[in-house]
Amino acid sequence: MHSIRFKFFVFVLAILLILLLLLNTYPIISSRDAVFQEKRSAMSAQGAVVSSALGGLEKLSRDGVTDVFRFLDLGNYDRIVVTDESGNIIYDDRGGAVETKDLGAALAGKSVFRSVFSNSAFSSRISVPVGSQGAIIGAVSLYENDTERAGIILSIQHRIAILSLIIGTAALLLAVSFSWLILRRFYRLADSMHTVAGGNYSYRHDITGNDEISELGREFNLLTERLEENEQQRRRFVSDASHELKTPLASIRLLSDSILQTDGMDEDTLREFVTDIRTESERLQRTTEKLLDLSRLDDGVKVLPEPVDLKQISLDALAGLAPLARERGIRITTDLKDGCVIMGSPDDMGRVVSNLVENAIKYNVPDGSVTVRLSQDAEHVTLTVEDTGIGIPKEDRLNIFTRFYRVDKARSRASGGSGLGLSIVHDAVIAHGGTITVGSNPNGEGSVFLVRFPRPSAEETGI
Repeated sequence: MHSIRFKFFVFVLAILLILLLLLNTYPIISSRDAVFQEKRSAMSAQGAVVSSALGGLEKLSRDGVTDVFRFLDLGNYDRIVVTDESGNIIYDDRGGAVETKDLGAALAGKSVFRSVFSNSAFSSRISVPVGSQGAIIGAVSLYENDTERAGIILSIQHRIAILSLIIGTAALLLAVSFSWLILRRFYRLADSMHTVAGGNYSYRHDITGNDEISELGREFNLLTERLEENEQQRRRFVSDASHELKTPLASIRLLSDSILQTDGMDEDTLREFVTDIRTESERLQRTTEKLLDLSRLDDGVKVLPEPVDLKQISLDALAGLAPLARERGIRITTDLKDGCVIMGSPDDMGRVVSNLVENAIKYNVPDGSVTVRLSQDAEHVTLTVEDTGIGIPKEDRLNIFTRFYRVDKARSRASGGSGLGLSIVHDAVIAHGGTITVGSNPNGEGSVFLVRFPRPSAEETGI
């Protein structure tokens, strides 16, 4: 497995090689092609002049060709070859092999130009026909070996090669330095991740700069902050849950030991102890059930939503809480509108209504009242639970949905509360896309819980 540094280096090297290859080939090829075009133009023009001059002769001969060339400026050509109409060479100022194919094409009436760049020179030649009175009487070939322009191009090529070497070396050094700087920041971020993975959730990554890596570091710090909060909540939850479970268990054990260690306990005392044990067991059961409900909500277990009539859910919950209300002398009034249907879980909605009304009953004043309202508008279905009880101070309203949080711990524990009911309500409402808020009555007494759910369309409910 190759490291990121190696991959980055290979990528930069590949890009650099492509750029240097283009730098060392495109200018040279363009310059060479420009020279080819210029030579074609110049030699074609010169060939036309020579052909026209020789065309003034009735018949080509060495002496006649020599006389014509005395009046032409052909000193820049390395070799001149002239043939008669039969292809016989009648003039060659240098001697050597002749390209008979090009001369044959010229005798056929075609001009042929060739140029190659090799051996540090541009070797060019042009063969053109010589005509007189409408007939071809021969052909002439002009040869040129240009080392001057070839030397210029080779010099440019050499300078580009040196420049490429310098640029390549500098680019590689910069790439290595840049990759080291960038990867060092990634390594520091990785070290921070290892630190947090080891359990140090209070650690924060040191952020420098304002680029994408810095943004990644900020997101990491936000994640670490959430992890720290979750860890603190988890520890607090475990501590509070242990305390909540330990208290009734300790009471049950104490009562049981008292029964076992007391000989001849009278029936009334025994019945009282057994009743207390049952009360603590029920408290333990309620706390366990609420913990299981919270665990299910935390796990995000998907429940297939179905139409839920909140009016019927509210009536069922109130029927179950009627004995508790009578026992404590609390009057319950309702204003439940028809057609208040949402999409969700009937069990969760039952827990929402039950917990809110139960709290309103438990934390009320003698001869107090609880009012439950249910209404809807174009977008929401609203459940309101209002009581005339002890109320919730403003400074505690932000925390009442926190697990095991109690406004008055002594009174809450005495009333049988575990500090979990409102947490279950909050999580269930949020899971159904709703919102929950808490306030007080206009006279400043009691509490008002306002729960809103999105109203489904007729297509969703099928109603």
